[in-house]
Amino acid sequence: MSTERKIDAKADEVKGKVKEGVGSATDDHSLEAEGKGDQAKGKVKEAAEKVKDVFKKD
Repeated sequence: MSTERKIDAKADEVKGKVKEGVGSATDDHSLEAEGKGDQAKGKVKEAAEKVKDVFKKD
């Protein structure tokens, strides 16, 4: 996985955790859901990059 893409995926996860935490603390269900979505987006990006890496090795 390229370093830039790895950082981008992790940034989405961290941003999502922060949004989820703030949404939970302020009882903002919309922000909390958005945070969970950002985390999922980061995990999907990371998984996609891992799949690409597998095919590059062969």
